Parts: sequence; structure tokens; C-alpha cells
Amino acid sequence: MEIVARAPADGYTIVIATVGTWAVNPYLYKLSFDVVKDFAPIIQVSTSPGVLIVHPSVPVKSVKDLVALAKAKPGQLNYGSSGVGGFGHICGELFTSLTGTRMTHVPYKSSAPSLTDLIGGQIQVLFNNMISTVPQVKAGKVRALATTGAKRSPALPDLPTIAESGVAGYENSSWSAVAAPAGTPKSIITRLHREFSEILQEPDIQKKHADVGAVIIGGTPEQFHAYLKSEVAKFGKLVKSAGIKAAAGG
Repeated sequence: MEIVARAPADGYTIVIATVGTWAVNPYLYKLSFDVVKDFAPIIQVSTSPGVLIVHPSVPVKSVKDLVALAKAKPGQLNYGSSGVGGFGHICGELFTSLTGTRMTHVPYKSSAPSLTDLIGGQIQVLFNNMISTVPQVKAGKVRALATTGAKRSPALPDLPTIAESGVAGYENSSWSAVAAPAGTPKSIITRLHREFSEILQEPDIQKKHADVGAVIIGGTPEQFHAYLKSEVAKFGKLVKSAGIKAAAGG
């Protein structure tokens, strides 16, 4: 990110960044660049919601049930994540902040061991990525309560979103986007946007995204810039209010 931020604004250096690197990391680490001011957005590539799942032994069948249980047993439910500041951690903190509940965060070194421990019953709750979770849901090894995005996922069309389930304002998806250094001429941004837009419409690209539970977004540079600013503001507030600190050595 720093290399691109400081690169010549000639269109030959671009970056593909994610919600973590663009909207969360600025509040976890001391960065030498400003994610909003030092980049020229080109296009949002895709978005992929997560899935809120519980171990089958947890006596809940819906988000409403989970909220009630968490309120009845504050701090007694453990939710896992891929690590401090990771997607699952942010999902969990957003959930507890909007529902007024308290659950205990158990960070892992990646999402795989957290899912393994949920299946084994070592933790009770997990906000996890779509691609590794859907097979476990369909096999009945975990119980899915909702997805974390703004809209229902094509991978689990019958599963409501957390917002649909009564948690107003909830949305957290893992998205990716493309940008160039700030100051890149508008003509170059326009051409790059056109090229990426055409690529994203290719059937094989569409299929590869669908296979991992992602949805192509596209849109204009201005639309993504507005969305980026809203995401930076949302997660900045969340990280600060939850007191999330980067892991030692991170």
C-alpha cells in the first residue's frame, strides 16, 4: 500500500486492497499514508459476506435467540476469529455493539482452526468466511443463523442477513477494490475503470467469484470512493469504541 501511495501517478502502478487493509488497519497500525487522500479509486471488485454459525449444541435457532442467550449469559459465549482485527473479530464486535450483548473473543492464527474448534464444540459462535463454511452447514456440522452482508448471499439464499434478523444497521462484508496513486489523471482512471469493468463481466470471472460466495460489484470510481469513506468512518468508530488493539508483533 505504501509503495503504491508513493508511486508516480502515471497509471502503471495500482493496488488491489481489501476492507481490512483500507478500512480497519488505519486504526490498528501507524501508517505512513492516508487511505482516503493518497489513493485514486478505480473500481470496487467484489464483496463477500460472512456467515454467523453456532455449534449444534447451542440452544438457538435464530439471531434473536442468540441475542437473548448472550444477554442471559453475558461473557459466557465464546466466539472465534482468524485473529485480532480480522474479519470475524470485527463482525463479532459490530454484533455485540449493536445488540448490547457481551461475548468473549477467542482469536486464532487463521480461520481454519477456529472453524475446527467450533465443530468440536470448543467455542460456541463463529463469524466465518463463506467458502469454508457452506460445506459444513450443508453437512449439518454447524448451524447457520444468518449472513453478515447487506443482501442475502446466492450461496445460501434461504438464510437471512443479520440486519433482516432484527439487528438494524448491521453489515460487514469482505470486499476488494482497485486504486491508483492520488493525482493519477482522470483520463487514465477512466480507461483503467473501463478495462476492469469489462474483465469483471467475463463469465469465467463471474463464476470464480460465485464459487467462493462473492458477488461482483463494479460501479464508478466515485461510488466506491463514497463507500470507502463510509467504511473508514464506521470501522474507525468501532475499533475505537471496542478498544481493539493490534496483536503484539503485528
